[in-house]
Amino acid sequence: MSVFDDFLNLLPPDVQVGIRTIWESLGIDQQNHFLSLISAFPTDTKLMRMLVKISTKQVRQAFGRKHRVVIFGPANVGKSTLYNQWVFSKPDHADVGPLPGTTRANQQADAGLFTVIDTPGADAVGEVGEREKHLAFSAAQEADFLVLVFDAVQGIKKTELELFHELSALKKPFVVVLNKIDLVPHKNVTEVVAHAAATLGLKTDQVIPVVAKDGKNLSKILLAVAATEPEMVAALGQALPQYRWQLAWGSIVSAASASAVIALVPLPVIDFIPLVITQSIMVLGIARIYNYHISAQRAKELIATFGLGFLGRTLFQELSKLGGVPGWLLSAAIASSTTIVMGYAAARWFEKGEKLSSESLKKLTQDMTSYLLTALKGLGKRKPGTKSLQQHIEETLEESPLAESPASLDDDIKH
Repeated sequence: MSVFDDFLNLLPPDVQVGIRTIWESLGIDQQNHFLSLISAFPTDTKLMRMLVKISTKQVRQAFGRKHRVVIFGPANVGKSTLYNQWVFSKPDHADVGPLPGTTRANQQADAGLFTVIDTPGADAVGEVGEREKHLAFSAAQEADFLVLVFDAVQGIKKTELELFHELSALKKPFVVVLNKIDLVPHKNVTEVVAHAAATLGLKTDQVIPVVAKDGKNLSKILLAVAATEPEMVAALGQALPQYRWQLAWGSIVSAASASAVIALVPLPVIDFIPLVITQSIMVLGIARIYNYHISAQRAKELIATFGLGFLGRTLFQELSKLGGVPGWLLSAAIASSTTIVMGYAAARWFEKGEKLSSESLKKLTQDMTSYLLTALKGLGKRKPGTKSLQQHIEETLEESPLAESPASLDDDIKH
């Protein structure tokens, strides 16, 4: 199955027909270019949102009018929370609350790639309910793309099914989202998604389970919206090469902070399985950003080839002899620094095909460890909580010059 088919399967059947017609009208070269861009987009929602934000200039150049994405569904399913995930300006955020009917009118804001519109619940009754339903459907009729949101806990009842059919009748491209999937017991998630899909007459993978409050799986929705408009994909693709390092750095920061937390458990931890798994996921993410095809097994092999696990153990032993630094602090700093250097080395490999020498890797790891030790000393000698440590490392790395460019690491290699 092709990358295009994988994407197409996220969309309901009626939407697939229209998108496939557009797809088949493209030439082979255009199709291949489209696929190369789609496959390079990061799947992590935070990275995807970062790409959308920094590519706004390209999007503005590509469009005279931004497309309108309308979030539609029953009351209290998390539409406003999803809306807020896409809105960059906090003053434009919608009010959210546990009670139905918090959103009483349509609200729109800039989401970078498109204009996003939040709507009231379309299933309310009574005079106020009818007015709100009219507002929601008015927005849906003017939409270029619709995101239909249901509640994973409540499921698809008769009223939700009626809404689905009414929305389908508008003949607009749309995706179906099942929000609050985190409130469903893990063992029941597959069954809940399958039941919702069956009720709607869709395949299981045409219902996207999400957690709007923390962004889980929102990148799939963003990509679906973008991929229905080739101009959006082109605009993102134009920005992608220019900002690949910033996206890779976002993945590195996340992995480095997780590595530090892993290293808080008793030694030896510098190269044990959870750390390798964390680094492997990071390498796979960076490979995707650089449009480099690699398997999970190959990612592990690459990590072993660079030998940073052994280097980390050696560095820990050397620095431990100097004294004055708590073991947890040293372990966390080395676990983070080896992860950062691994991410940097992987990015160079994927972009230029260059493998760093053992000497370069050692120097980079030593310098990065010193940098992190200095930054983490503010935590004191008592071992911090995992959240505190993770937040401290993320803030330190996000303020680092590396967030903008790997130039300082490049200079270390040259000298």
